[in-house]
Amino acid sequence: MMRTDELQHKLAELHSDSYAWAIRCCAGDQHLAEEVLQDSYLKALRKIKAFKGQASFKTWLFAIIRYTAIDHAKAKAKRKTIQVEEVSNSIRSQPPTVEDPDRKALSTMFREALDELSPKQRRILHLVFYQACSISEAAEIMDIQLGTARTHYERGKSRLRQLLDKQELLKQKLL
Repeated sequence: MMRTDELQHKLAELHSDSYAWAIRCCAGDQHLAEEVLQDSYLKALRKIKAFKGQASFKTWLFAIIRYTAIDHAKAKAKRKTIQVEEVSNSIRSQPPTVEDPDRKALSTMFREALDELSPKQRRILHLVFYQACSISEAAEIMDIQLGTARTHYERGKSRLRQLLDKQELLKQKLL
């Protein structure tokens, strides 16, 4: 049986080939391939006990990547009708209803920081904060795995915090 550290070493060793395979399985969509590869690595970590060595490790891993890409494609076909990006864009394009200049500036700063996030991070934060969805509901709406949704949520919050801190520092320096 393969140990976790051995698995991590093999995954790192095969990363370039795995990424190229994921891109192929995702019809050239690099962003989707990154998501599929991340999910595949998680599956490999969870299923390492099932690896019996009957095929090479690369064959076993590439099968996981292929089936994960198929799962993503099936889920995409069943996607909910909610168009998160359209909702997000319409909210961003609406003028602030608050007349207070400080709140208006803060709102502008927040929207600018949100615009710098990746689309998936922006969507997940929008669903959780503005639509009051749980992360699990947001994952279902976005047609992504719950673990992936949690990753986008945490990374999005962290990046947003960094961007807002940076904007605040710049604002203080300008004053």
